[in-house]
Amino acid sequence: MEYDILMFLHNNPQHNTAAEIVKVRKSTKSHVSTSLKKLENEGLIERIQSEDNKKHIEIVLLDKAELIVEAGINAQKKVRQKCIKRVDRRRNTYVYQCI
Repeated sequence: MEYDILMFLHNNPQHNTAAEIVKVRKSTKSHVSTSLKKLENEGLIERIQSEDNKKHIEIVLLDKAELIVEAGINAQKKVRQKCIKRVDRRRNTYVYQCI
């Protein structure tokens, strides 16, 4: 769950509150809250309270999270490439069968 939240925050910087993570990802409040505490304790995120609205707390990725996020992006690229290769092979097989 923590990895998913890191990747979510990286890919969706506009959804940077716990409430938005719960809403968009359709996760439970307790899971998101627990995961955010773990990430904060590990120094991967920081929670910043709004001066105007004390209930509004933004979540920011810290530099320490960048290595994890980079590894995640690379893993996503590899999966995407494998999926594209499979689709291409299926298309080629289909085209060959039609000829």
